Amino acid sequence: MTTTRLTPRVDIRRAAERFATRIPWLDSKHSFSFGGHYDAGNTHHGLLLVNNDDVVHPGTGFETHPHRDMEIVTWVLQGSLVHQDSEGHSGVIYPGLAQRMSAGTGILHSEKNDSWRLTGGDTHDKPVHFVQMWVVPDEPGIDPGYEQLEIENELLAGGLVPVASGMDKHAGEAAIRIKNRYAALYAARLQAGQSVELPEAPFLHLFVPRGSVTLEGAGTLKTGDAVRFTATGGQKVTATEPAEILVWEMHATIAA
Repeated sequence: MTTTRLTPRVDIRRAAERFATRIPWLDSKHSFSFGGHYDAGNTHHGLLLVNNDDVVHPGTGFETHPHRDMEIVTWVLQGSLVHQDSEGHSGVIYPGLAQRMSAGTGILHSEKNDSWRLTGGDTHDKPVHFVQMWVVPDEPGIDPGYEQLEIENELLAGGLVPVASGMDKHAGEAAIRIKNRYAALYAARLQAGQSVELPEAPFLHLFVPRGSVTLEGAGTLKTGDAVRFTATGGQKVTATEPAEILVWEMHATIAA
């Protein structure tokens, strides 16, 4: 990880510009290079390596697969997602629940839209829509881990809510902790006319998973749009309809 002298920049990335993976059970949009989609000029921003916008059909999902040396945060927008891993963690992730998995020295996990198999409830025919984000940890080889916390009430109160952070300033404030002291994720649910002010940092990533907002100095952002900020911040984001935004504040980047 590194920081260098930076030139201020606001880089808007429209929803239609994202890589896409479409198979019978999955509709996935990738903000950065992922899987078979590779662009040497689009591998990360700051410490953020993955920002996948996924829709998984009911009764299907990601079978057990490995991860290593990655902090993985999953944010559900609609429906429910079942997480199970090789460390014995098992649970249902739903809107308003902050969830983090530290892959560390190695972990296996699955993510499926089949909550009835875990809860014993009725089957459903609703897809699950979620955003999964990966940031690198401070150091490799940490112990694998898992954390989740309900933050629905904090979201209803408005403003940018610290969801996941490893930064000292969020000690005791962020819902869950990640193993990177230079990164923090915020979420906000906004009604039409409500505004939030972005933090200032060497690197910011703003993603609009649903709704429409205006970004001060840049105009309208719609569902699926993202903005990569370098050496700037403090802009106002205002909802023009009910919207949700995800913001990464990062004070370092991945070394080239």
